[in-house]
Amino acid sequence: MGKIQKGTLTMNYNLKIESKKRYDMFLKRVKENEVVWGLQIDDKWCVCESTKYHDTQVMPFWSDEAYAKQCAKKEWSHYIPTAIPLDAFLQNWLPGMDEDNLLVGVNWNVHLVGDEEEPSALALGLQSLEG
Repeated sequence: MGKIQKGTLTMNYNLKIESKKRYDMFLKRVKENEVVWGLQIDDKWCVCESTKYHDTQVMPFWSDEAYAKQCAKKEWSHYIPTAIPLDAFLQNWLPGMDEDNLLVGVNWNVHLVGDEEEPSALALGLQSLEG
């Protein structure tokens, strides 16, 4: 049983490291390209339940179209990767998500694993790169 727990701790640690790397890459790539990618169909954007917090929803975004496209599978297969200009994301989306008590999923992998951030914290991260 000790091996299972050690393996689980190692896996959780590795997921945290990978999520941190994807978060850092998100900040860098979004700043470079001045665009954020979400999954949309008609006027709806994909959302899901938080894995961290009870009764909380997360709206995922990616730094690159290819990453968003990788996650458009199974129940999200009908969603299309859609670009959002960085200025609109910072000025409208993140404040609106904050008001709606939504979290931001940042550069989730194909297993829909990754960071869940407060919109205001992500805004600060993106603004700290401006200059």
